[in-house]
Amino acid sequence: MRTEDGYIVQKCLSGEPEAFGLLVDKYKASIYAFVYVKLRNFHDAEDVTQDIFIKAYQKLANLRRYDSFLAWLYCIASDLCRKFIRSRAARPDREFIEDQSSDPREGTWTGYYREDEIYESLHEALDSLPEVYREVLTLYYLGGMNNREVARFLGTSPTAVRQRLSRARLALKEGMLAMMNETFEQQKLQASFTFRIVEAARRIKIHPMPRMTGLPWGLSLATGLFLAALGLSPRLSLFNLTEAVIRSPLSSETEVMKVGEIPVDILKISQIPLMASRQGNGDKGGANLLNPRSTFFLAPRGEGGTWTKRADMPTARFAFSTSAVDGKIYAIGGATWNTTFNIVEEYDPATDIWTKKADMPSWRYNLSTSVVNGRIYAIGGLVGNIDSLLATVEEYNPVEDKWTKKSDMPTPRYRLSTSVVNGKIYAVGGNGAGDEDLATVEEYNPESDRWTRKADMPTARHTLYTSAVDGKIYAIGGGARGVCISTVEEYDPATDKWTKKTDMPTPRAGVFTEVVNGRIYAFGGTQAGIVKGDNDIILTVEIYDPAKDQWTKGSDMPTPRWFPSASMVGGKIYVIGGWDVGDDEFLSTVEEYTPEGWPFKQSVSPQGKLPTKWGEKKQSK
Repeated sequence: MRTEDGYIVQKCLSGEPEAFGLLVDKYKASIYAFVYVKLRNFHDAEDVTQDIFIKAYQKLANLRRYDSFLAWLYCIASDLCRKFIRSRAARPDREFIEDQSSDPREGTWTGYYREDEIYESLHEALDSLPEVYREVLTLYYLGGMNNREVARFLGTSPTAVRQRLSRARLALKEGMLAMMNETFEQQKLQASFTFRIVEAARRIKIHPMPRMTGLPWGLSLATGLFLAALGLSPRLSLFNLTEAVIRSPLSSETEVMKVGEIPVDILKISQIPLMASRQGNGDKGGANLLNPRSTFFLAPRGEGGTWTKRADMPTARFAFSTSAVDGKIYAIGGATWNTTFNIVEEYDPATDIWTKKADMPSWRYNLSTSVVNGRIYAIGGLVGNIDSLLATVEEYNPVEDKWTKKSDMPTPRYRLSTSVVNGKIYAVGGNGAGDEDLATVEEYNPESDRWTRKADMPTARHTLYTSAVDGKIYAIGGGARGVCISTVEEYDPATDKWTKKTDMPTPRAGVFTEVVNGRIYAFGGTQAGIVKGDNDIILTVEIYDPAKDQWTKGSDMPTPRWFPSASMVGGKIYVIGGWDVGDDEFLSTVEEYTPEGWPFKQSVSPQGKLPTKWGEKKQSK
């Protein structure tokens, strides 16, 4: 069975060099960061990283196990770094070169001097740390890798990585850490890097060699017999970096993906591969499941669509709320362990850029937001513990970037959900005083700034999500009486009545939903009463058709996370932020979900044309 890497390698060896761009985009940041740790110069690191990928493509036919690509790439990187350091040390003019080692950039001589000072300070700060700390800092900040990815890359545990990161941060002054983060952000590789590699690959002729079936790459027959004599399995993983598909039947149907400026034919995968990330979980010895994260490579495609990584949100957080106005998404409020936020950040999917906006007057999380006539209404939530319930309503005008206080909601609550029908907002369920599960429904009229009590929802619950389709509101999932439920109930504001509908296949609390083309897409949540790790997070995407009262399955979320938020723009859904329970860190990750059959006739981007960015989907002819 092949991983996605193995499949792409096969495509390259079959005469499609453009497919190599997918592997470059997937691993360039981590390899570049690894090389920078060794060379300590951004310009040299970029040059050597380019050489690494070109050499990898040239020698691709020598890769005996296609699914070992990352481990093999790591070995090439280590070898070329050693050679570069030796050649630099052997040059008679090395002292002059070291003096002139800062990267050439446009600007004034004053600018050069200031940047040289910054790089010198950065190098001094990193030099003051042990190499194990330098590695995790660089891979984390420059490579854009999370704790689990750094651990797999270095062949250690996520716990060890968290400890090293924590100690490295403590060893650096806060200002130096901020400067390092900003400098690394400025020096990240651009999309054109992948284009250069693919253009070089097009001029290189490679041919596949006979595949080796019984032994891992690099092991001779004699070595295999020796291992067998010792009773050891020859199927060893190198640095724990290889991944094995445990279910991946591949169809022959293809579609065109645009990778940078280069269109690439890749398979449409009708079943979603599950990836084994570790040999065992330490308890039962079974394989844990890996969910591909933080890469520009599209996650495997199921019947429900594809996933694409987009630009991170500036402020990592969870339990915030998002709403979309005029093609832009506004992320509002939220929290981390020690901080409640009132920040507002605007995301433009057309440019893949985030912008800071005016802060919300109230600090809060577990709130809900809805849009009426281009204004966003932030409703309810918490400011601290469960004794600090809010009934606060504040209106945000994106055009003026201004907030206005409105009439409080009658029932203070958090973990509620709101939806809009005919210009009125319906606040449904949530937790009230004493953490009570609520069935309360209250209607808000923005024109009159008045609230009205409506018929209670049949099932009292919290952490549910509501979506409106054709004038009716669907309350989906949530937590009730200490358990996670799959209940779906339909509310008709015209009659003020509730109707039971077909349950969601997967019971879950903390679910969030968005509507595209008349269907409701349900993401995330958990079946566990207490969330202890990523394995408790539900990755399954389930799609509800209100017209048929039926559920179908979509493509799994790539990143397990608790309490993110999501909004729809141009027929695509953007899942943002959340809490990585396994690594105990708050996320800024943004992933774009393209539903099956997009673009729909009524779905048009804000500029009236499709975006032309990495990972863009085009229809094959």
